[in-house]
Amino acid sequence: MRPIALTCGEPAGVGPEIAVAAARVLQGKVPFFWIGDPRHLPLGTAFQVVDAVDRVALVAHDTLAVLPHDFAAIGAPGQPVAANAQGVIDVIARAVALVMAGDASAVCTAPINKKALKDGANFAYPGHTEYLAALAGVDEVVMMLACPELRVVPATIHIPLCEVPSALTAVKLEAVIRLTHAGLVRDFGIAAPRLAVAGLNPHAGEGGAIGVEERELIIPLLDRLRTEGFVLLGPMPGDTMFHASARAKYVAAICMYHDQALIPIKTIDFAGGVNVTLGLPFIRTSPDHGTAFDIAGKGVADPTSLVAVLRMAADMVRARG
Repeated sequence: MRPIALTCGEPAGVGPEIAVAAARVLQGKVPFFWIGDPRHLPLGTAFQVVDAVDRVALVAHDTLAVLPHDFAAIGAPGQPVAANAQGVIDVIARAVALVMAGDASAVCTAPINKKALKDGANFAYPGHTEYLAALAGVDEVVMMLACPELRVVPATIHIPLCEVPSALTAVKLEAVIRLTHAGLVRDFGIAAPRLAVAGLNPHAGEGGAIGVEERELIIPLLDRLRTEGFVLLGPMPGDTMFHASARAKYVAAICMYHDQALIPIKTIDFAGGVNVTLGLPFIRTSPDHGTAFDIAGKGVADPTSLVAVLRMAADMVRARG
């Protein structure tokens, strides 16, 4: 397997230190290299600069392989520097170019700070996912959050709750279901995925007594997709579909809005959740946490999520063959 490209993310956040910690934990079992400025790594870090991806295999297993990328400034932990914003963006683009060229097997992205990128480089995208989609030249992608016990996909993401009903169209929901199904087959090796679909309203609308979206939008769509062979459960009440025995009946849950998806997975596995982007022509995973400026540089950042991110990316590479 070719090594995985790990972007540095926001250098003033915890990304650099958890990259070093992940290399120590994984001990070469998942080959990866870090793209960033070595000056942003913690003092005393065991790292080795490589001048090409094919040199990563020669780096000691407990040492972080670094493909250097010069940044404008050193800065300090917890204090983003505007001049470094363009470097963060360029590293993401460089990682995508490497995986698209076949030099890397997947892209893992450390957390970015969207405000820092907008302030420092007029970053034109809402976040990582949209920028990756633009770099890949695709129009539709979906965000999956995954841990060993649960996979969830929100059909709508970062919008106010009051806007969800109007944003949740049959076209939108169908695209999310199809992309999720295809991703589970291709990237997770699940031949016939069973998907649970949540209702929008309490009690999944209770036959129209507590909302009509289930009756008028969700149920007709699910019935139509079932005629194509999709295995779909629901619409299911959001408050009864995430306990252990319910989760055993499906491999992923399609949720109607952000918190309906993220609350259960963060409750089940707060530290080990992985953000997976489905619909890209390459594999992309990312930690399910932010830059954590408040603890950056203090040596207390938990690398659990990044380790899970790298391991899941490797599993997905193997599933794709």
